[in-house]
Amino acid sequence: MRFDAVLVVLVVASALGVISAQHQARKFYSELEREQVRARGLEVEWGQLQLEQSTWAAHARVEKLAREKLGMRPPAQGQVMVVEP
Repeated sequence: MRFDAVLVVLVVASALGVISAQHQARKFYSELEREQVRARGLEVEWGQLQLEQSTWAAHARVEKLAREKLGMRPPAQGQVMVVEP
C-alpha cells in the first residue's frame, strides 16, 4: 500500500514536470517566433538605411551641394600640389 502511494506521487510529480516543460517550451517557441519577426523587420530597415546612405553620399550629389550651397569649386591646375612620401 505504501509503495503504491509513493509510485502515485512519483507519477504525479513526473506528469507535472512534463506539463511544466511543455508549457515552457511553447512559451520559448512563441518568443523565438516574435524575435524572428523582429529580426526580419530590422533586416528590412537596415537595407533601407543602406540605400538611404548611398543616396545621400553619392558623389554627384555631394559635388552639386558643394557647388550650389557652399560655392566650392575644383582647384585650378596650378593650385594642386602632389606630396610624395
